[in-house]
Amino acid sequence: MLTIRKAEERGRTRFDWLDGKHSFSFGRYVDRDHTGFRSLRVINDDLVAPGGGFGMHPHEEMEILTFVIDGALEHADSTGGGAVIHPGDVQRMSAGTGIRHSEFNASKTDPVRLLQVWIMPGTPGVDPGYEQISAADIERDDRLALVATPVGGPGAVHIHADAQVFTARLSEGASVSHPLKAGRGAWVQVYAGEVVVSGHTLRDGDGLAIEDETAIEITGGSGGGELLLFDLA
Repeated sequence: MLTIRKAEERGRTRFDWLDGKHSFSFGRYVDRDHTGFRSLRVINDDLVAPGGGFGMHPHEEMEILTFVIDGALEHADSTGGGAVIHPGDVQRMSAGTGIRHSEFNASKTDPVRLLQVWIMPGTPGVDPGYEQISAADIERDDRLALVATPVGGPGAVHIHADAQVFTARLSEGASVSHPLKAGRGAWVQVYAGEVVVSGHTLRDGDGLAIEDETAIEITGGSGGGELLLFDLA
């Protein structure tokens, strides 16, 4: 079963420095029909104005992944972790028993667009942690690149959850396939261009929930497209 979550159906938060779009309930956006998908709790598509950002604030018991699409995002947290995240990089922050962090647009002149993803951990009470992988270490052109996994590894961050996260940049007509084991589901989130997933055309901002399938077929649509794929218990 495949269920599309169209970009224009998402919730929205707007401030003078933020235009945020929410695939699932978040903050003041409450939607009981879209509270998450399996262990996937948040996909926020945020556009942050130059100089804007989120001041230091707390999190607990969540695996948080950040993907910058355009621009640069400056991160700092209470573990001492800190870096600038650039397009194609993958950042993982395990909130665990408690962490505080801030995220600000690293530019005073250009906006930054990012996807922030929350996945519920399978193991509670872990020590807070931070990890970042450079885009240069991720081979995602016309292939699914594994970028987050419970065991980590080259080009992938380590998450404390029974989930695998892939990214791909597909040229027009290029195809990839991902098998799904029995009992698992998947979510595809498109963040640029156009892709076709098992016959369904998805464009920037569209998501797709996948249940009771044995494989996912993904093809670059007109002009190609970029996506995240979540394989979830």
